[in-house]
Amino acid sequence: MEVDIIKFENPEYLYALLLLPAMLLLFLVSNYMRTKAISRFGDKALIGLLMPKRSGSRNWVKFVFFSLALSFAIIGIANPQTGSRLEEVKREGIDLFIALDVSKSMLAEDIVPNRLERSKQAISRLVDKLQGDRIGIIVFAGKAYMQLPITTDYAAARLFLSTINTDVVPVQGTAIGEAINLAMNSFDDSKGSKAIIIISDGEDHEDDPVAAAKIAASEGIHIYTIGMGLAEGAPIPVYNQYGKRTGFHTDNQGKSVVTRLDELTLQQIAAAGNGAYTRANNMRSGLDFIFNEINALDKTEIDAKMFTDYESRFQIFLALALMMLLIEMGIASAKRSWESRINLFGKKEDIS
Repeated sequence: MEVDIIKFENPEYLYALLLLPAMLLLFLVSNYMRTKAISRFGDKALIGLLMPKRSGSRNWVKFVFFSLALSFAIIGIANPQTGSRLEEVKREGIDLFIALDVSKSMLAEDIVPNRLERSKQAISRLVDKLQGDRIGIIVFAGKAYMQLPITTDYAAARLFLSTINTDVVPVQGTAIGEAINLAMNSFDDSKGSKAIIIISDGEDHEDDPVAAAKIAASEGIHIYTIGMGLAEGAPIPVYNQYGKRTGFHTDNQGKSVVTRLDELTLQQIAAAGNGAYTRANNMRSGLDFIFNEINALDKTEIDAKMFTDYESRFQIFLALALMMLLIEMGIASAKRSWESRINLFGKKEDIS
């Protein structure tokens, strides 16, 4: 199917065309005030003799050409594009939810800069690799919340990812099972491979995540887990409202609380979910391994969209703008001396 399509790459610049009515009004007011000021000197015919080179119509002509030049320049900057070839492009991929642990223990700095920031960096790199897959983001601590519904808008995924911190979930804990259930219920009915990636230190889980993983697997959903943290663990830092570290979390005896990676739970979740487990460290995030595992899943057609090849036409309008501007500059505001001597229809002087 072929149709002629015209669109603007930068349509917001077209609002500048609203300057034209304002310019016209300003020109009319200026022209009126000039004419009124000249009329004070005397009769119109007499002023014509005193100012033979004056030409009111030239100002109008110059204004018209300048307005055309400005209009063409604005349209050129907006970059009109034309296209006539429509192609149906089919996208194939999987549906993927990333469930990210945002409990306070993810602030531990055994992985630089800390577990949470390293996780966000890894997710951002994963988004860069996606092609046609749909992605959603769930955050969880003591409760699980939808951060981004499943989408192919990768720019939105990066935007929502940048806003994630440990304050987005007020209840502390590690409700991995609730996060699995939320993701499982948030997939649509489309056929195709579905997967959940859980990024967590696995500590202090509030429910039965292994049972939730088994239910998800029975519905064909693969669950992958990434252990974020080191076995020796690290204390949990405390920050003030200005983001400055003021100390570390302590228990009832005043001792620093050390958070350690619970690998066993995360391994059991991955096994129950027909997926795989990997551990992050300061050398690797673990998502590269998981990405390769996910790529091995069967990809199905998600949808088909129509794309058009467009060609930019701004050059034509900028050339017209330059032409109009040169013409405007070539028109003098007043008659030149040689023009004043031309008198095709005037009376001849009496020399007798």
